[in-house]
Amino acid sequence: MFIHQNIKQDAEDAELIREYKATGQLEVLAALYQRYMNLVYGVCLKYFDEEASKDAVMQIFEELIGKLKQHEVQNFKSWLHVLSRNHCLMKIRAMKNKESLRVSVDEYPVMENGEMGHHDNGITLEDNLQSMEKCLETLPEEQKRSIGLFYLQEKSYREVSVITGFEMNKVKSYIQNGKRNLKICMEQQQHA
Repeated sequence: MFIHQNIKQDAEDAELIREYKATGQLEVLAALYQRYMNLVYGVCLKYFDEEASKDAVMQIFEELIGKLKQHEVQNFKSWLHVLSRNHCLMKIRAMKNKESLRVSVDEYPVMENGEMGHHDNGITLEDNLQSMEKCLETLPEEQKRSIGLFYLQEKSYREVSVITGFEMNKVKSYIQNGKRNLKICMEQQQHA
């Protein structure tokens, strides 16, 4: 992407957001987006192949042009992660509506082990994500908070510990127990 020479590469995200909102200069937005393109690409790869992921990265940039002006963004990286995930889910929904695309759980794991117990049971990725979101709400607050920071905001154990104030061993325990509880909850919802 083209980066304008006047744009400070060491400028804070918030500073670039303010400048973009004030001027509407795409070079400013491009400088900000370029910092996180690898993150966006990584999110897209969880849902699509390489070529479709590259297309999605460009489409998400185009979405940003309008959406960043409409929203007050405190943490751009986290907000962009959620925007990217939602973009991918909407694309999957659109493809599903067009082609009745069914996605196997084993083909696109929702959690890192990807084991959900059944093969080719007709459950879509969207169904799994909705189930996971419901199950997240049932977790104890410490587990929910630790899992949200670790998986959804991609924080390290140390960062989760600093943010929450939980001891490192507690963070690891909350994440491990939370994953187990999520898996149990999701399996129960599949059998319901």
